[in-house]
Amino acid sequence: MSNNRVVWLTADDPPHLFPPVETALREPDGLLAAGGDLRPERLLAAYQRGIFPWYDEGQPLLWWSPDPRCVFQEGDLHVSRRMRRELRRSTAEVRLNTAFADVIRACAAPRRYEQGTWITDDMIDAYERLHQAGWAHSIEVWQDDTLIGGLYGLIIGRAVFGESMFSLRSNASKIALLVLDRMLSDGTFGIIDCQVQSSHLLSLGASVVPRSSFVETLGRLCETPSAFENWPKGPIRVSELVQD
Repeated sequence: MSNNRVVWLTADDPPHLFPPVETALREPDGLLAAGGDLRPERLLAAYQRGIFPWYDEGQPLLWWSPDPRCVFQEGDLHVSRRMRRELRRSTAEVRLNTAFADVIRACAAPRRYEQGTWITDDMIDAYERLHQAGWAHSIEVWQDDTLIGGLYGLIIGRAVFGESMFSLRSNASKIALLVLDRMLSDGTFGIIDCQVQSSHLLSLGASVVPRSSFVETLGRLCETPSAFENWPKGPIRVSELVQD
């Protein structure tokens, strides 16, 4: 199949039916297919193959697999000495999967540096269904029972697929990332997918890897797909994340 055209999917196509990621366009980078639907089975099949949906309101459903891929691996996340000092004094706490709907809507809210959002109502509905089924998760940062930041994404096997994050106070989303970084370090997870590289992610320590290497890694980490349940028990004090 040529790599200069986009494959159109229909809602009747089997959920695992995607073209090989190697056939994705180079410009725009990673555009692979259009159409289909956002049913859980198709989304899970896509992520395990290194594919994700990303489109604006009014566009057809678009599927992407960019090359290279932006990821966090063990030891990548950069936490400055100044931030460590601040977090040791913090009275905030991290909660897990207690406010998924609030987190995804906060991520979808307008931002000063962006026009519009790719987190459409259909996307919100789809990921809330995945959350109810145990595949999508939220990591939330709370200060005095006020949600101040967090992130959401999917977990399949030992692979984390980060979707979006938000901060209402300085470093709040980075605190959520720090939780995942600790779970990379202890072997719970093997990789955090950030999808598309940005200067912000790279400044936090994210790296870029060839798509072929990324897909090979997913084949190993997602070999036995299962909904993730092994979260730390109870709220996590932010100050405890930087004791070493």
